Amino acid sequence: MRIAILGKPFSDTIAPFVQMLFDELQRRRAELFLVEQFQLFLKNTINLPTGIQTFGRGDRLQDVDVVLSIGGDGTLLDTVTYVGKLQIPILGINTGRLGFLATIPYESILVAIDALYKGHYALDDRALIRVDSDQEVFGDINFGLNEFSVLKRDTSAMIVVHTYIDGEYLNSYWADGLVVATPTGSTGYSLSCGGPLVLPQTNNFVISPVCPHNLNVRPMIVSDRSVISFEVEGRSSGYLASLDSRSTAVDMHVQLAVRRENFAARLVKLHHVNFLSTLRSKLNWGLDKRNDVLK
Repeated sequence: MRIAILGKPFSDTIAPFVQMLFDELQRRRAELFLVEQFQLFLKNTINLPTGIQTFGRGDRLQDVDVVLSIGGDGTLLDTVTYVGKLQIPILGINTGRLGFLATIPYESILVAIDALYKGHYALDDRALIRVDSDQEVFGDINFGLNEFSVLKRDTSAMIVVHTYIDGEYLNSYWADGLVVATPTGSTGYSLSCGGPLVLPQTNNFVISPVCPHNLNVRPMIVSDRSVISFEVEGRSSGYLASLDSRSTAVDMHVQLAVRRENFAARLVKLHHVNFLSTLRSKLNWGLDKRNDVLK
């Protein structure tokens, strides 16, 4: 099996488990590819097998069977940008904090690898959001898994985001910003703005204002077949456009629109893990003694 691995630095506590991962992959004679920055960290942290190849952003991974993301949800979001339209399956191993996307605990690394080799998993296609603009904003990586946001800069006054759906005027949001989230991103920034949780396979976007100055403005669910466009105005000369963890300053005159990307992020889902169990675990739902009686 040809396996690419991306990751972020981790603590000494996790190092023995990552060592177990590489030892197991070597035992199974996997052909390994390591992203360059992670390889520099690992060679000073664990004993790497010989013969590992390295790659960087922009290098083709079309012959890879699966990509391992070692880190938190942010690492997996970054991994999606490396894979892009190739739609290579991604397995997220959580060495971070919450782990909505990277659902495999690092203690279960060997169980996950065994399931991968035995084919005991399913593929979960997640919708991506794409940003189009009349001036280059995000370059070739103009897609994301979680959300697109328009935000005020620093401590400046609030902005006004005039928003349109398929060319029809929706609303002018007087706020600190506006978030358009995918179903996957409904558990992220949108959730902290009061947006609803949306099941991953629903074909929707969630529009959530950030700290709106009008109390009767609420988050809204729209079809992901829609094109959502924006005109932004405010007292400053620009604003921030954010796509997952990537942010850039944008001039007020730049025209932006979002739509569903024509390819998806393909996540590896082990049979004992599903979205509802992840919600209960990560959001601490059901912490009530009465639920123990009902099981």
